[in-house]
Amino acid sequence: MRRILRRREIVADDWVHLGEEAADGAALIVPLVELRKDPGRWREWSGRLGVRLTPVDRVEELAQELPRLDLVAVEFPNPSDGRGYSQARLLRERLGFRGELRAVGAGVRQDQVFLLARCGFDALELAAGEDAQAARRALERYDVAYQPGSAAVGLRAQRFSAQ
Repeated sequence: MRRILRRREIVADDWVHLGEEAADGAALIVPLVELRKDPGRWREWSGRLGVRLTPVDRVEELAQELPRLDLVAVEFPNPSDGRGYSQARLLRERLGFRGELRAVGAGVRQDQVFLLARCGFDALELAAGEDAQAARRALERYDVAYQPGSAAVGLRAQRFSAQ
């Protein structure tokens, strides 16, 4: 079973991706292209449903589907592709998505987990070969942020609330 970093804890992943072996009604992540191809099929899915976005997918197209979705997985195909950060901020701030927001793909590395969390990701499916314990520790590496983000209080509030 796959292990992921969810809300700062390493846990067994209870979701499966389309194409992996799954029981009927399992928590399933489908690519956006599949969701678009047969929306009726996925509206009737009895289990929890998630969607996987590629870097070229427009998150605005998910607005009507978001109430049905429990998870949105955003793909990072390599460490230098930052479009997923923008997708996450749009999902959280403009579209108000409150379900699990997961970073997936070869670009999800321990040196980026702090920034991923700041953009609203609460689950990380680390790239192959990444150390989950090191990634968990990396979330605690910084305790002050100069720019506003989804998961932390701004620097000004941190300074004045400490007094």
